[in-house]
Amino acid sequence: MATLTRLGLRTLGQLAASPKLDQLRLRRPLEKALYHGTKAGFKSATAASRAFKAIKGLSAPQRLGRAPAGDLFDLRPTDDQAMLQEAARSFALERFRPDATAADAACAAPDHLLAEGTELGVTALGIPESLGGMGTERSAMTNLLITQALAEGDMGLAFATLAPSAVSTALVLWGTAEQQAAYLPAFTGETPPAAALAVLEPAALFDPFEPKASARRSGSGWVLEGLKSMVPLAGRAELFVVAAQAEGLGPALFIVESSTAGLSVESDPSMGLRAAGCARLRLAGVQLPAGAVLASGDDYAQCIHLSRLAWCAMGTGCAQAVLDYVTGYVNEREAFGEPISHRQSVAFAVADTAIELHGMRLLAWRAASLADAGQPYAQATALARRLCAEHSARIGSTGVQLLGGHGFVKDHPVERWYRDLRAVGVMEGGLLV
Repeated sequence: MATLTRLGLRTLGQLAASPKLDQLRLRRPLEKALYHGTKAGFKSATAASRAFKAIKGLSAPQRLGRAPAGDLFDLRPTDDQAMLQEAARSFALERFRPDATAADAACAAPDHLLAEGTELGVTALGIPESLGGMGTERSAMTNLLITQALAEGDMGLAFATLAPSAVSTALVLWGTAEQQAAYLPAFTGETPPAAALAVLEPAALFDPFEPKASARRSGSGWVLEGLKSMVPLAGRAELFVVAAQAEGLGPALFIVESSTAGLSVESDPSMGLRAAGCARLRLAGVQLPAGAVLASGDDYAQCIHLSRLAWCAMGTGCAQAVLDYVTGYVNEREAFGEPISHRQSVAFAVADTAIELHGMRLLAWRAASLADAGQPYAQATALARRLCAEHSARIGSTGVQLLGGHGFVKDHPVERWYRDLRAVGVMEGGLLV
């Protein structure tokens, strides 16, 4: 992360001239921190209107170097990580939070919020400088901290904002030179495409290592069949990375452009994450070339683990929002002449929430630190996922209960957070850290 300082100094002069900073009230954090934002607009574009332009002369795939390994037991974020996290949190609270209720009701993220989200530069930070991005090193911890911060504003809007970066990150981690040259330039341009990582399927007890979607060989290419669910931005996405059981390879990831014949999008109303505009993706005889295979084997397993860590981050971020909100509520709400926080049962419920949240956060951080150090992290990820799935649901329920009747109505955000937090235990794919 030390090289982020150099990047910040180089771009600070350009960013200071943007009126967006004053509108978002991010100028002061930017002056204190070397925060990076790409001055990029965002507009919805269909696959028919976008042509992915390949980089010429890319002879080898480009990867980000691993962040320097430190003490595995020192899980404190670096100064640069903390500054990036605070900038993302400020944006989420000031821009996501006010529009979250309307986005939830509309089952779609407003275009202006997606446009503002691209200016955070989350996608560009994950793409190497040699490919036009701003990334200088690979850090799952940094990505996890940014995801946590955005989820404090709203999980659905955070999901929509981060979905394209899951595809670009997958291309950086596992893409061939040809795949990177064909697709990554679009993610570093002024209008990055909407994109999504589609893993989950509408099946009870879904196992991502045994997807029902299939990919059979056909000549020199592949034919995909199956159904994917809870795919973010599905209606506007131009590029998908789809998980399927591949003949001779086992579970694998395939690159699928939205204009490919046989691919269609279906409505998929859900309990939570409604602002992400999730839908089902139907694959009916989708023909792909041999070069569409993005990852299989250990790379596929790494994708699942990194995705589960991302959902741990989403859960901890939203759970922090619940804790902050109910703490203020129980201290202000009075019954029988005193704040309800004076009641032992209420105080203990808030304290238990804080304890559970700290446990969730620390396990997720430890798994990410192991990943960054190049150590085995599958077990640590499984532990974090198990704890976060259980406690996220509990914290959401506790938030509703502590508000009593107010927790059941939409005048307060806790009912939405409860619905969103239930997703932590069931979601697969969609995000990567």
